[in-house]
Amino acid sequence: MTELGLPSVPPRKVREIGTGVVFEGSGHHFSAAPDVDIAAASAAAKVPLSVIVQVTKRCDFDCSFCSEVLQLPDPTLEELDTVRRNLTGVGRVFLSGGEPLMRKDFHEIVEMYHRDFVLAVPTNATHGLSHAPRIAGKVAFANIGLEGPRATVRRVRGDYDKQMAGVRALMEHGISLSLSAVVYRSTLSVLPFTVQIGDVLNAGKVKLILPLRKGNALNLAEHEFITQDEAESTFQHLRGLRAEHQWSPALRLTTWTPQNEGHMIVIEPNGMARAWPVYDAKDLWEPLGNVLEEPITAIWRRYRFKENHYAKYLGRSIHAVAQGV
Repeated sequence: MTELGLPSVPPRKVREIGTGVVFEGSGHHFSAAPDVDIAAASAAAKVPLSVIVQVTKRCDFDCSFCSEVLQLPDPTLEELDTVRRNLTGVGRVFLSGGEPLMRKDFHEIVEMYHRDFVLAVPTNATHGLSHAPRIAGKVAFANIGLEGPRATVRRVRGDYDKQMAGVRALMEHGISLSLSAVVYRSTLSVLPFTVQIGDVLNAGKVKLILPLRKGNALNLAEHEFITQDEAESTFQHLRGLRAEHQWSPALRLTTWTPQNEGHMIVIEPNGMARAWPVYDAKDLWEPLGNVLEEPITAIWRRYRFKENHYAKYLGRSIHAVAQGV
């Protein structure tokens, strides 16, 4: 036990993914040598580096930026096992939602997937108390959605105190954390606090994302959407504060440029794989095929954003500062 009463988390090992790519466990991100040719590596790849598997669309929050407002039935464990088999070769899988920890059988899904993939869990952590003991040692990290201090989270996302109770449970069971914050113009002033919270929680990274005009975000006031120049200026300011205060988490900022279009592959509860976000597509989705019916290798062949996918996940098309730098 540390002096703070929290268990020490051993450093994560580097995991070879292929095509010159490794997964840096401590920073929760992929990396490759600077001379790796993104276009060549992505063209040579047979599968994605990372996919998002939605194990539910249900959520106990109603975030003001949420794009997942249309519901679908939860996939069965049998269907998720079919998806698992058809994702063979993928480097990392996010078991996502909605809020994935709302599934009472979530630990069974983790048990099903963790031997085959680097496993990550995007979550608001409100159900962390019940799941942490059963998923410890099986997930590489939990990515906590948290926009900043209590008042900001309550306005933008939901119940901060319930979240932090779950976060403490995850930490007590040695589960490594990252933070993810959606950035509004009205939350720019709290971002230094967000990074500091990440530092206190020993988070591997703090990821900043701009909202997209879909779902609940269609109701956001126009002034809440910052420009590309404002986003870049904000990131440089945070980078300076990070150096000044010696905060440890890596920093990431994703903005919606042509180089980031379609970089995510999201698998919905019905097995449908979609590229996201595709700017001129209906609901920002581009259908790719169904992973309940065919392997990811077939879907990858017809996926037209391979280079964007590799560039984003290797930090070439986003603003990034590595952990400890």
